[in-house]
Amino acid sequence: MSAFQNVTSSPVIFLLTGVPGLEAFHTWISIPFCLLYATALSGNSLILFVVITQPSLHEPMYYFLSLLSTTDLGLSISTLATMLGIFWFNAREISFNACLSQMFFIKLFTVMESSVLLAMAFDRFVAISNPLRYAAILTESRIANIGVAIVIRGTLMLTPMVALLTRLSFCQSHVLHHSYCFHPDVMKLSCTDTRINSAVGLTAMISTVGVDSVLILLSYVLIVRTVLSIASPEERRKAFSTCVSHIGAVAVFYIPLISLSFVHRFGKRAPPYLHTMIANTYLLIPPVMNPIIYSVKTKQIRRAVIKIFYSKETQN
Repeated sequence: MSAFQNVTSSPVIFLLTGVPGLEAFHTWISIPFCLLYATALSGNSLILFVVITQPSLHEPMYYFLSLLSTTDLGLSISTLATMLGIFWFNAREISFNACLSQMFFIKLFTVMESSVLLAMAFDRFVAISNPLRYAAILTESRIANIGVAIVIRGTLMLTPMVALLTRLSFCQSHVLHHSYCFHPDVMKLSCTDTRINSAVGLTAMISTVGVDSVLILLSYVLIVRTVLSIASPEERRKAFSTCVSHIGAVAVFYIPLISLSFVHRFGKRAPPYLHTMIANTYLLIPPVMNPIIYSVKTKQIRRAVIKIFYSKETQN
């Protein structure tokens, strides 16, 4: 008992991990990650700038897209410092409080992204099933309320999960297995009973990302049923085409998340660097791919981006 008290009273310092077995190549490994971060930050910033500055994009669909870009920026920034710090400077140490803060924001922006994708699924359902009242249902004030509700929901669900980690004692290894603070990773290092932490963490993720995924699937069942009731094949095609970008965003969010879960559960014999690389990239895939998907598949976004760059060229 006295050992636990001594550990708890002294500041806990965790050691983050880069790519096990490939430490000599961290500088080279950092190059693709730098490119991914640059793409994520510039792409999502451009989407936000376009939506804010172009009056033609002041519509519910693009307001939700700007919320998605905001969460992607937050997710990228949450891991940027520690990941590149390890690759560039071998800066592995992170304090307990800093670890908790990073963990909270990574989880918060992940849950927020899931919630925004659900809101966008509802947006597509309303646009297809009731197009004449679309603007009246999804007003700017309601979209703002949805945004606030998404933040509050994530904060309320995740705060207990992170706060409960402060009751744990760490009396053995302090080496984490990722280049950022991951909730299960921190719990594994504790020499205290973590059953409550595991239950609260699992409940938080099921009641957020789990519930959102089911509701998104239900939304698309209703969307498909509505589209199939449309008589004209051309109108059905147009209705489906409005969902392509959102389906892509859902895929790039959930497929890496599910893949990481499978690797952790069934890939225990896989090389350690494989786990680390997948864990590092799964947080970067949505922020990198979402601006590309919406720029390629949405004419209005493409035109707005071209218009901005063309206006800058003419001014020069």
